[in-house]
Amino acid sequence: MEQPGRQDWQDAYAAALAKGQVRKADFTTLSGVEVDPVYGPPPDADDPRMERIGWPGAFPFTRGLYPTGYRGREWTIRQFAGFGNAEQTNERYKMILAAGGGGLSVAFDMPTLMGRDSDDPQSLGEVGHCGVAIDSAADMERLFEGIDLGAVTTSMTISGPAVPIFCMYVVAAERQGVDIATLNGTLQTDIFKEYIAQKEWLFAPEPHLRLIGDLIEYCTSTIPDYKPLSVSGYHIREAGSTAVQELAFTLADGFGYVELGLSRGLEVDAFAPGLSFFFDAHVDFFEEIAKFRAARRIWARWLRDRYGARTERAQWLRFHTQTAGVSLTAQQPYNNVVRTTVEALAAVLGGTNSLHTNALDETLALPTEESAEIALRTQQVIAEETGVTNVADPLGGSWYVEALTDRMEAEAEAIFARILELGGGAGAAHPIGPMTAGLLRGIEDGWFMAEIADAAFAYQTQVEKGDKRVVGVNCHTTTVTGDLEILRVSHEVEVEQRRVLAERRQTRDQSAVDACLARLVQAARSNDNMVEPMLAAARAEATLGEICGALREEWGEYTELAQF
Repeated sequence: MEQPGRQDWQDAYAAALAKGQVRKADFTTLSGVEVDPVYGPPPDADDPRMERIGWPGAFPFTRGLYPTGYRGREWTIRQFAGFGNAEQTNERYKMILAAGGGGLSVAFDMPTLMGRDSDDPQSLGEVGHCGVAIDSAADMERLFEGIDLGAVTTSMTISGPAVPIFCMYVVAAERQGVDIATLNGTLQTDIFKEYIAQKEWLFAPEPHLRLIGDLIEYCTSTIPDYKPLSVSGYHIREAGSTAVQELAFTLADGFGYVELGLSRGLEVDAFAPGLSFFFDAHVDFFEEIAKFRAARRIWARWLRDRYGARTERAQWLRFHTQTAGVSLTAQQPYNNVVRTTVEALAAVLGGTNSLHTNALDETLALPTEESAEIALRTQQVIAEETGVTNVADPLGGSWYVEALTDRMEAEAEAIFARILELGGGAGAAHPIGPMTAGLLRGIEDGWFMAEIADAAFAYQTQVEKGDKRVVGVNCHTTTVTGDLEILRVSHEVEVEQRRVLAERRQTRDQSAVDACLARLVQAARSNDNMVEPMLAAARAEATLGEICGALREEWGEYTELAQF
């Protein structure tokens, strides 16, 4: 008897083929053997697992979002890059695109991540060191000079000051003559994970959620293809969580943002497609694959059954993956190429939609041009030489992978129940929603931080005892490897950035800046959407520090409670 869904998949694949949505490529093994687009149980077999596993492109999307898998479209090679000033990073972006990168991902320096200008006293010694320095829309304009923002998708990894940075990006696109309604990219914006793991916030949670809600509303109505929120598990995992904690905490954050959109009166089918995810790919190969498959399944079910999403696009979990920075070692750094390759392959076999591969020297410094090219070529070797793009979800049906996927799902559900309990239960009254209530209570009580700290301590103890082996660290430690040449950001970058910023302040219309900032504060005191007045401030060359500073004065700064 034909399994449910098989014929639907066949019809969907045939339709994609007829529309030209399948790449013209060699879908054979290295030995020339033709392979099918997907594999499943024999047509007459009765496999009770198929209700959970399904077929590619069909609910619950365990096996991927599209019936064609990577035969339709390969993942986007999106290398994370940024250092020094806008001109230096612009050169690196052009190198990445020329070498075959499919999209850009912006790394910002610490002052920018914290909403500070380069000449702020707290920025001293940090300008341009862990990413690019952006002080105003003019810097954003220089960052993308010669790169068509209407044609290239851009991801920006920033959360606390995400909305003013987004506004500067939009202004840069306007100055290029791009119709902003056509912009496509992703803004991280995820403030929950900042309180949980990364600690780069500006305000208390409620003002941040206000800004995120305004941004979701603005993008849903004005820039429909742009994804205003990328829910990040990467930083949760890098802080020391387990794989299932990363999965559960991240999806719970995502449910909180769904509740935020619904609380604004938005239709879930309209705004949910603008939510995307960002996961870590760690070195435990099969556990990571199971994590990605479970994530799609959980998200689809919760969006449909709990939040009422009717369309497939609203049920889809689309995600970017970055290989695990925390897995890289300073000892024997060339081993990091191997680790990154294994992690990247896990992301691909888990069905990632875009991918960044870390460079071998990132545990020591920002990547050199040579190490950045090796990281890029790692993805290209996987895509061009290994055959993994030929078959959708090639590990689907594996007893081990399916058991891991089921276990991940069950353990994540138990964590969701605990978070809901923290907020007073599934029926708790909260102006945004019950999952949000649990998230905020867990942040306030330090519950998330304690859970991650316990996991990190347990793992490090195993490494110290030698139970978990790390090559070059606690085993196989002899080496002929010498010191690496690393990228060093000159102090002159900060000096020049401060000079340019001072000159920019002198030549702009200060009265226009003051008026725009006053209107922004007025909007903050009302229920008006704050994106338009923030765009006006960016157009007038108000700086990031001035915009964030005006809101700090209005809302105050958040200080985390000490936990013992």
